[in-house]
Amino acid sequence: MNALLTDLYELNMVASYLRRRMTASATFSLFVRRLPATRGFIVAAGVESCLDFLEQLRFEEDDLRYMREVLGFTAGDVEAFRRFRFTGEVWAIPEGRIAFASEPLLEVTAPLPEAQLIETFLLNRVTFESTIASKAARCVIAAAGRDAVDFSFRRTQGIEAGIDVARLSAMVGFAATSNVEAAKRFGLVAAGTMAHSYVEAFRSEVEAFKAFAQDFPGRVTFLVDTYDTVEGVKAAIAAIQQLRLEGRLGVRLDSGDLAELSKKARRLLDRAGLEHARIFVSGSLDELAIDDLVRGGAPIDSFGVGTKMGVSADYPYLDSAYKLVRYQDRPVMKLSRDKVTAPGRKQVFRRIRPFSDVLGLHEELPPTGRERLLEPLVTKGRRRSSRPPLSQSRALFEADLAAIPPGARELRVPKPPPVRSTDALRKLTTETRNRLMSELG
Repeated sequence: MNALLTDLYELNMVASYLRRRMTASATFSLFVRRLPATRGFIVAAGVESCLDFLEQLRFEEDDLRYMREVLGFTAGDVEAFRRFRFTGEVWAIPEGRIAFASEPLLEVTAPLPEAQLIETFLLNRVTFESTIASKAARCVIAAAGRDAVDFSFRRTQGIEAGIDVARLSAMVGFAATSNVEAAKRFGLVAAGTMAHSYVEAFRSEVEAFKAFAQDFPGRVTFLVDTYDTVEGVKAAIAAIQQLRLEGRLGVRLDSGDLAELSKKARRLLDRAGLEHARIFVSGSLDELAIDDLVRGGAPIDSFGVGTKMGVSADYPYLDSAYKLVRYQDRPVMKLSRDKVTAPGRKQVFRRIRPFSDVLGLHEELPPTGRERLLEPLVTKGRRRSSRPPLSQSRALFEADLAAIPPGARELRVPKPPPVRSTDALRKLTTETRNRLMSELG
């Protein structure tokens, strides 16, 4: 894995640490400082990508040559980087579980240079993947049991991002994806109908629909809004009747007043004896638009969700941080205004009924009736187990979603539950602050 996937200042610090033999154990905590106003929770994701990176992390000869000839690192620095491997441990909240602001999504404990170098990669993966998973989860909540399908690939910010979005949306409950490579790679359901260009290529909608049904009898969902949506539904019905189609049938609406048009489509289909035909809608949908349609009683069976989910359009990032909290058994913390951090290795203790989270110290025993959220995933630089299947992560998500307070699931004005600290963490924070203030004079 390319060790240059980092910021230059990480290399600068690591080289300085190594020159000064500052290689004692350090703990860094990765967490989200505060949630966006439109989010009531975070879906933990990106951890597994980080573990793959850590196991394979090394500097190749070409990297080392660049560092020496272009970046100006010394021969001693380069030799130290040549031997560089990750040998530490990682505790993290497993992917799919729900978390909240200030709770560590993962903690790294390793020799200081190792824990420092990986900051950029870990922040990139965890921030991006948790952002997308959290947005997709809101779409699932809004759909209220109806299918959601990932349509984002053509608008995601990069090919690999599109692959990630398909996997993450499936992890939180999307039924399928239009992304064929992602479907193949992760064992997802591939879904797709036709484009308006297909309909336009034929002399009539009925001719287009009949041709498609004859060629793909198992994928009979007709895009009916190329010209006039109501007439398009009638053309779909004509094609179904003329070909005597049976089985899974449907129409797709991609523009206009989806609530009103879906009601008209439902009436036409039912009158034709096609009560089983499904109505699929797409077109600039997000969780709020889906929620409006569901609450308005629109007879829609499935939602194709693209751009706004795939880039988390309303809030495309999380206010994440990766901070040193312990070095050489000495708790440390940041005192900057609005960016104060809590010292020490940590653990999150969760109670399901009634739901609440408590942030405490790593070495504390779980209070009665609570479980530890962070689990050991890497020991001595190696994974403790292989990447879990998506089904396992999805089960964790569904269980947590059912457990969190209703206010955290609200789409417009969510209310995340408060996360309080244990007495031990509060005491350590006070002691560390007082020590630092005294040392600063």
